[in-house]
Amino acid sequence: MQVKESRLRSVLKTISWRIIATTTTVSIAYIVFGDISNALKVGGIEFFAKMLIYYLHERAWQKIPLGRVRKLLRLKK
Repeated sequence: MQVKESRLRSVLKTISWRIIATTTTVSIAYIVFGDISNALKVGGIEFFAKMLIYYLHERAWQKIPLGRVRKLLRLKK
């Protein structure tokens, strides 16, 4: 039985991960620039761009049947 992740779960995972990752990005940008304004600008752009990319990545992986990679690798041998 193949279990698919719901779109809502993918969205919630996307948002929670973006909060963690963006906090890290803002912290690094602050260390590099020494200016919270620039660090927040970088974090703001990064938040929305990577949230969209992550969501699309998650949905693409849902289209790959479980176990398919192993089967393809066995066929190549």
